[in-house]
Amino acid sequence: MSKNTGVFPSVAVALTGQSLVSHAGLNVLTSFVDALGFRGLCEDRLGQFVPSGARHRPGSLLGSLGVMLAAGGEHATDLDILRSSPGLFGPVPSNATVSRFFERTVANPELFSHGYETLTRELRARAWDAAGNRNPAARATAADPSVLDLDATLVTSHSDKENAAGTYKGGYGFAPFIASVDYGTSNGTGEILACLLRPGSAGANSADDHIRVFDAAVSQLPEAFFPQGRLDGQRLLVRTDSAGASRKFLWHLHAAGAQFSVSYPVPAGKAHMVDWINDKQYWQPALDQHGADRTDAWVINATEVIPLKDYPPGTNIYLRAEPLHPGAQPTLLDLDGHRITAFLTNAPRWHGPFLDARHRARGRCENRIKTLKNTGLGKLPFYDFAANQAWADIAALACNLVSWLQLTALPDGHQARTWDIKRWRYRLFATAGKIITRARRRQLLLPESAPEKGLLKLLLENTRRLKQLQPAAPG
Repeated sequence: MSKNTGVFPSVAVALTGQSLVSHAGLNVLTSFVDALGFRGLCEDRLGQFVPSGARHRPGSLLGSLGVMLAAGGEHATDLDILRSSPGLFGPVPSNATVSRFFERTVANPELFSHGYETLTRELRARAWDAAGNRNPAARATAADPSVLDLDATLVTSHSDKENAAGTYKGGYGFAPFIASVDYGTSNGTGEILACLLRPGSAGANSADDHIRVFDAAVSQLPEAFFPQGRLDGQRLLVRTDSAGASRKFLWHLHAAGAQFSVSYPVPAGKAHMVDWINDKQYWQPALDQHGADRTDAWVINATEVIPLKDYPPGTNIYLRAEPLHPGAQPTLLDLDGHRITAFLTNAPRWHGPFLDARHRARGRCENRIKTLKNTGLGKLPFYDFAANQAWADIAALACNLVSWLQLTALPDGHQARTWDIKRWRYRLFATAGKIITRARRRQLLLPESAPEKGLLKLLLENTRRLKQLQPAAPG
């Protein structure tokens, strides 16, 4: 008698006609999509991109693509994962149907952009309203505004595509500009407001592009930010790296009434003005993200020492002095073993350590960009620029569906509110199941041993409550 000496059990494999579902955990996401009234909204906003007698409507097309990308798919052909389980995901559009849909977006890119933007704005309003006291619009005040992060990134193209160009890093592809909203360290990961595709040669410090992505992001905010039809800019804080420190962009934010916090490169000619770093009596200890003092890190309002010219009124410059990070290369501008960095802000608050900690939290936007690339932006599949812009929009939708699910269906303090997309996929979405018919009703059976069975039940219960609260969608 032979014994198995392998690492894993040796099991015979056979095919079956039973209704097995490899990604049954996606039921929480498909239920959430329906609870938002997705089908009716898509029909109302994007119905013109599908022939009137077509079997697959816009809600089916965008919903299937969004769920597939959230589950880890990268190409339209990955819809096969959903297509293999019609009992759970319904009739899924064919690859040819998806291709024809994107061809229509190329023929009318402005019309598609307008329809998509109004669609996602309404979806966001419904999700935020369902979040109750966690609603980012309801929580935003002048003293504690909602934070909009603006940042550019690079997407590599391995073949020739329309408007693909060489990048400053020596690659080839695109340089999308992304605006996202930060929920805060204890409220979730945040979501994407706008993703504007640009050629790879586009500059990161273009004031016009900053203005364009800011305006696109503002147009996505719910009506709560527009009392009497005008933007209540004081409840918004725009946060960028030093590429956003141009006067033209900051004056645009000032005209909109918005607050800003932007990194600022200290000119070498003014470095001598901060040589008083050795005297710490003028500085305040810097804070970490939990409000505790950082070791040997300091902050000061240096507006009187480094005067600013031609910037919006109320703009202040804050300096941060901190020890060099491991591996950092010293420069002639480093003083007393400290690296000096700066940021500009017009915030009404004056506590430098708080403003500095809030500005350093800008690094959270890198995680949102990473998630966006993992939900479709990392591989733009088409040649036409307009089709790739539409694909980027759907990638943002896929990213936001998970963020909205976290925001609306999870209670305060739940650990899954801070999970990234890969953890959602591995712990929840990849849960397998089986569809059966009992008492003339279809049921989805999930394993009792599933590691996140409690989370599955919680999400499904809260999603059912959300569906009952939502108004009937048009169409």
